[in-house]
Amino acid sequence: MSSAIRQIPLDTATQHHAHDYHQIVIGLRGQAEFEIEGLGGSISALSGCIVPANHVHYYAGTGENRQLILDLPAQAPSLTGFHHELARLFDAPRFFTLDDPLKRYLDFLLHELAASPTPASASQYERLAATLLGCLHARLAGSPDPAHRRLDLKRLDRFIEDHLPSRLSVGDLAREACLSEAHFRHRFREQTGLTPWQYVRRKRLEAARRLLGESRLPLSEVAALTGFANQSALSHACRQAFGHPPSQIRRAAFPPAGQVTRARR
Repeated sequence: MSSAIRQIPLDTATQHHAHDYHQIVIGLRGQAEFEIEGLGGSISALSGCIVPANHVHYYAGTGENRQLILDLPAQAPSLTGFHHELARLFDAPRFFTLDDPLKRYLDFLLHELAASPTPASASQYERLAATLLGCLHARLAGSPDPAHRRLDLKRLDRFIEDHLPSRLSVGDLAREACLSEAHFRHRFREQTGLTPWQYVRRKRLEAARRLLGESRLPLSEVAALTGFANQSALSHACRQAFGHPPSQIRRAAFPPAGQVTRARR
């Protein structure tokens, strides 16, 4: 098999497979979701992913989408001989975004393919592929493998805070971290010592305690703002976490007038 470059839409129904050749997928239009051996992420226009050979990957397009796909056998001229270092690109799956020079090269590549009166020759595919792979290698060689990069907890904290009143799922957090749900659960527990559910619950309780101590909002509203189903659920969670109900936290922050007067005497 020789290298090939094609433009196709991806099925909007989730598919999965593995193949014995490497693959580069770059979004041209619309969006697509990929999960490659547990590493998940989204591809939109001018971003892409690396799929190493024999890696099971799940994928699905979203609506009107179109992708540029490079199929690259391990023995392709663009990955062997003088270009043998470029094979390191496929040591692990990863996602990437094209910078301005790569966007211009992609535009050139698409024009070259469109200008061919017949399907491009194998040697032309190899030349075009080698240039793209060389540019990607130069940009990605020094960057850490996403599979081992630490989670950005500050970013996740902002996401949780912005969506605190909503029903947050592990899938929501995993998408924010660009990981599959299973991989995210494992990485999160490894890094924080907590499950994602425990972490979100702790954030809800911290926010509730802050509101109870800084405002006179009704307990039902505090519950709604911090993602608890109702006042009863908030009370139960506070008793479990702090050993007393939310009303006691409120009284400590805003003691009745009589208590304040006696305390001053």
